[in-house]
Amino acid sequence: MTRNLGATSLTKKRRSGDPMRAYDALPTPLRRWLSQAALPWSPASARKIWTRAHAKGLSVEEALAVLCQVETNTLARDKRATR
Repeated sequence: MTRNLGATSLTKKRRSGDPMRAYDALPTPLRRWLSQAALPWSPASARKIWTRAHAKGLSVEEALAVLCQVETNTLARDKRATR
């Protein structure tokens, strides 16, 4: 069963811990972005990209643009999306 992941050829990963607690701990702009994301992101992977973007001195908008680019690249790798 795919649950809410939809039809994708991308690998699915099991996560440990409480994903809702991790989600609630994210910054508000990142939570807003995740709520509209095309992929089911884990809070840990989104936070990792967010933190790296801010470490490079990027603004909130630029960090969100980085997340959009990463998501676009991931969707491009999805074999079913190209059919």
